[in-house]
Amino acid sequence: MRFQGKAMAIVWRATGLVALLLAFPRVALACPVCFGESDSPMAAGTNAGIWLMLGVVALMLSGFGTFFIYLMRRAKRFAESEGTT
Repeated sequence: MRFQGKAMAIVWRATGLVALLLAFPRVALACPVCFGESDSPMAAGTNAGIWLMLGVVALMLSGFGTFFIYLMRRAKRFAESEGTT
């Protein structure tokens, strides 16, 4: 299968990017925080950001779980009330 026009340009750009990353592996392997001291304020800020993002994910997942439990209980109450009338 042959690529034409824009698709070929995208393939060449991606190939060039991969070639650059392979040519400079130190740049591609880690962020500046990982190269420095682990006790630096930048590393502490990065760790705080990671914990914050994990907390947001946990909060969203628990919110979805709580909402679905509420829906199940509501459906059960509705089914019980329909059966008695």
